[in-house]
Amino acid sequence: MGKRLVVVGSQWGDEGKGKITDYLAEKADVVVRSQGGNNAGHTIKFNNRKFALHLIPSGIFNPKIINIMGNGMVINPFALLEELEMLKNEGIKDYNLYISNRAHIVLPHHIELDALYETIKGADAVGTTKKGIGPAYMDKVSRVGVRISDLINPESLRKRLKINVDSARVILEANNQTIENFEDLYNNLIEIGQIIKPYITDTSVLLNNLIEDGKNILFEGAQGSMLCVDHGTYPYVTSSSPTAAAVPLNSGISPYLITDVIGVTKAYTTRVGAGVFPTEFEDEIAKTIRKIGNEYGTTTRRPRRIGWLDLVVLKHVKRINGLNNLAIMLLDVLTGIEELKVCVSYNLDGKEIDYIPADYFEYERCKPNYISLPGWNEDITKISSFDELPKNCKNYLKTIEDILKTKVTIVSVGPDRKQTVTLKNIF
Repeated sequence: MGKRLVVVGSQWGDEGKGKITDYLAEKADVVVRSQGGNNAGHTIKFNNRKFALHLIPSGIFNPKIINIMGNGMVINPFALLEELEMLKNEGIKDYNLYISNRAHIVLPHHIELDALYETIKGADAVGTTKKGIGPAYMDKVSRVGVRISDLINPESLRKRLKINVDSARVILEANNQTIENFEDLYNNLIEIGQIIKPYITDTSVLLNNLIEDGKNILFEGAQGSMLCVDHGTYPYVTSSSPTAAAVPLNSGISPYLITDVIGVTKAYTTRVGAGVFPTEFEDEIAKTIRKIGNEYGTTTRRPRRIGWLDLVVLKHVKRINGLNNLAIMLLDVLTGIEELKVCVSYNLDGKEIDYIPADYFEYERCKPNYISLPGWNEDITKISSFDELPKNCKNYLKTIEDILKTKVTIVSVGPDRKQTVTLKNIF
């Protein structure tokens, strides 16, 4: 029987899930993306080539892998076409891609609404990517959404799209904004529907058949668990749940079918956009980390905020995901830093706590309690085994393991897929 492995981000996103997914996908038969939209981004590097994916699963570069875009996603059909065109232009033409007929779509006016809602929030703006993701999910739960299946059914599309456009028009025109021409939008979507029709199917049926066939399934993460709309730092979160618990719902399988969950975390912490960030600091060390780690958003190119590794966050993420494996990314970026700090608890109004408060304003008042660990100066970018790591580097990893009571099974020492040390084969 095959394994069903979920890769989850263990911080606020941008942890390096794309590389780990690409690395693990070499032994996977199927790669599934189950939530979010083109507000996410995976950067994948191999053979001196660099690719940025925003919607399509990371297994797309391997012609033997089945790639599934699940029902929990919100898909911008125009952005999807651009991504398919990018693959074509890069010579990537031999692939297996399937798109859920139950996935919802992001429309141009969702992007306008996203920007409008951020403007209304003013100083309390979440800092979204303004890709229309939140409004698309709002329409989904308001039951006025348009789904992928509608794109290949002209009658259904006209009916669903009219309700959706009329709903958006009320809000946009009340704020002196216009909405796209209905017929033009309808015709464009019909055209796109015909282009992507060969990829559209009931991916729940497909996925369950593949599981019955004993295939190894890899569920790739988008965003990070701390951006979960339920368990993240609300309201500074994304519009879906990027946790292992959400995967069954968002891909159409039973929860008991998940066999392993690997949490991907940087050796430090980053965050893009607004929101509480207890271990954040900005000095010459932070600037060095940002430069060496190329800490700029894949989708937005915004500079990422830098912080020390936060084990309170990782404890929280372990609990809500059921992590039984850890992948430590960008360990090489810390080379040359004399003293490394690791947050092991918080101080909240004079009380030590080791959990994340639900109340955002309480979380804002949390101050990190650190332990200090000695750094290393040795170049680790060319090592191929755990034993080759410097003593202080091993100690850093062991400290993480001991506090979290979770095994580090993968260590990344550089951006290329070859710069990866495996301590345990999951597949």
